[in-house]
Amino acid sequence: MTTNFFDAALQTQRQAWDEGFKFWNRMLAAPTVMDHAARTRVATTPHDVVYEKDELRLCHYRSEQPTAVREPVLVSYALVNRPYILDLQPERSVIRQMLKAGLDVYLIDWGAPTAADRTLSLKDYVTGSMRRVADVVREHAQTPDFTLLGYCMGGTMSAIFTAQYPELVKNLVLMAAPIDFSGDDALLHLWTKEEYFDVDRLIDAYGNCPATFLQATFQLMKPVQNFIEKYTGFVENMQDERYLENFFAMEKWTGDNIPVAGETFREFVKCFYQRNQLVKGEYKLGTEPVKLERITCPLLLLAADFDHLVRPESTFGLASHVRSQDVCKMNIAAGHVGLAVSSKAHKQFWPEVAKWIVNHSTAVPKKASTPS
Repeated sequence: MTTNFFDAALQTQRQAWDEGFKFWNRMLAAPTVMDHAARTRVATTPHDVVYEKDELRLCHYRSEQPTAVREPVLVSYALVNRPYILDLQPERSVIRQMLKAGLDVYLIDWGAPTAADRTLSLKDYVTGSMRRVADVVREHAQTPDFTLLGYCMGGTMSAIFTAQYPELVKNLVLMAAPIDFSGDDALLHLWTKEEYFDVDRLIDAYGNCPATFLQATFQLMKPVQNFIEKYTGFVENMQDERYLENFFAMEKWTGDNIPVAGETFREFVKCFYQRNQLVKGEYKLGTEPVKLERITCPLLLLAADFDHLVRPESTFGLASHVRSQDVCKMNIAAGHVGLAVSSKAHKQFWPEVAKWIVNHSTAVPKKASTPS
């Protein structure tokens, strides 16, 4: 009995000592934390800006790999955040995964809309900006078509673009793209219901949808993780340089918010979240109906099992509304952002995605070696 008591006391003392040692290690590491924050770099893949229009920039990435296929990849990210989540760090870069596979990659950086852009609609983005960018890419790459990869809201826009211009898109890849807005299994579907959310009052008051409103909305969807677990994890790993690099890279991106053009936000909420018009065949770009059945190209649908913003069913729901004969679905045990940046995704998932794109593109003939 006495022995057990002393053993338990000794174990408690050791645990207290270990915790104290860890505490002082963290405190000693504190002076270097801000240095890590200052040294954090994102979006480091070399690129050239080949087209600019107002706030929009089209980036063309340089590669040391020979181009494996004729058709380039055009990446369309959401209007909500900055696109460098797809090139966050060298070892967590979707862009680099595609370059490594021999793909020629372009990315649309939509920029931040100004007060003067509040009247921009989805029609302005899809048949205006995206169409101009498509022509620039085709001319720059000297090819009649391209693979279009859309992420999140950019995926919705990419599906609409492909339905409007099917002759321009060789392959369509949608990544956590909200397409079918039925069901109440995602908080955004509940919060944007007409009885809870008056989008007209918000946009009429602010012009554009404020970046602070969007950031607060996304954070409140996972309050424990965003307001407690994230910071306790940070304190516990202050002495881990690798952890700090990843932490500050993500913090830089999550804090780098931009507004959304007012009319585009109003339209997205009303037509898609509240009325689900896209899959119902009721949605129009201006006066022109958008028919998803016009999509006939090979289609790759990517989803994350634990995505709290876009449930996999929403993305996979596109398959039953297109006439594509070649439809592939791929999913991974990750969240909405983890789909792009998790180490798990970059070990196997993205190499497989890049391989799918290569296999569904036109191979570039290999040059015959010159005899010596």
